[in-house]
Amino acid sequence: MKCFLWIALAVTLIDQVSKSLIVWNFREYEVVTVWPVFDLTLVYNRGAAFSFLADAGGWQQYLFVGLALVISLLLLVWLWRLSPKLQLEAWGLSLVLGGALGNLVDRLVHGQVVDFLMWHWEEYYFPSFNLADSAITLGVALLLIEALRGKVDIS
Repeated sequence: MKCFLWIALAVTLIDQVSKSLIVWNFREYEVVTVWPVFDLTLVYNRGAAFSFLADAGGWQQYLFVGLALVISLLLLVWLWRLSPKLQLEAWGLSLVLGGALGNLVDRLVHGQVVDFLMWHWEEYYFPSFNLADSAITLGVALLLIEALRGKVDIS
């Protein structure tokens, strides 16, 4: 499903452009309220999801870069070999691949991931995230739907 590689590339580019706009226009921790429950704020994350291993001392960067490279390569091969009939699976893989590459670029360029989307309700805040994280989440949801339908092809 080579045409779906363009989707992964588009996700990566949109993610990187959005992060660049935030980095250029925001100071770290500056908050702009968009809606009463949604803010834009520049936050750097040295860890993984929910800042896992963020305070590990620096070695985690190499781990996360290595994992992202291996996972991206596996996703690329999976997508390349995928049957043209499995469109939803191809979308899921493309979104996960594009998101993984977007966050990988951050780690290589900034040494950390740029997050800027923040949802909250009163004093309860969901951890900041970015468009790459959103693409990964949506892609995994699509893959889970296909798996539950018994249609995921991992051969």
